Amino acid sequence: MDGPGAAGASRWRVWQLVDSALPTGGFAHSGGLEALAQLGLVRGGAGVRRMIAESLWQAGYGVLPFVRAAHGSPEALGELDGLCDAVTASRVANRASRAQGRALLDAGARIFPEALGELRERARVARMVLHLGPAAGVTLGALGLGREESQAVVLHWTLRGVTSAAVRLGLVGPFEAQRLQAGAEATLGAVLARCGALGLDDVAQTAPLVEAAGMGHDALYSRLFQS
Repeated sequence: MDGPGAAGASRWRVWQLVDSALPTGGFAHSGGLEALAQLGLVRGGAGVRRMIAESLWQAGYGVLPFVRAAHGSPEALGELDGLCDAVTASRVANRASRAQGRALLDAGARIFPEALGELRERARVARMVLHLGPAAGVTLGALGLGREESQAVVLHWTLRGVTSAAVRLGLVGPFEAQRLQAGAEATLGAVLARCGALGLDDVAQTAPLVEAAGMGHDALYSRLFQS
């Protein structure tokens, strides 16, 4: 993986960006896990483990190509954002991607105004919807992370989101969630190796059951999450 030194970001900044205290709103979303749990399709640690794998591979094929394309190319953000909007067919997933992308760039502009303030203002004037993949690519690139390192951060956010949601939904306890997160290292590496160099023509939906269940999230009787 390209190191932070080569890209210009210190390890301290990288740790700040992966810290759960970073206020990007990601913990408001379960990525379809809440709907799957209420449908009885995910139970206990084994079910969460499968959900982790599904989510990471979907992020690999559906998000990482946009992170790669947008990294270091803020001038292409509008075009990439429009393309991401077009290929994210699920209304709930589309809404979640927009919310997380906007929150990421908004938080980044407040925390690192010198690096991201002007970019956020251009996006506001252009009325971009700011999907997560393109927004993460330009944001992390502007903060000095390398392309592969930026993709790894996005995969970490995905994994952390699933395990956190699983704890809040009562599917696993906090220690089991951490064991599952530790056990996902091989999958993280495999996804990054397989999907890190994918282009926009390779964008695909690899978890149709998760997407289908997630589309019904708004119809759930009770909800902890926005998606």
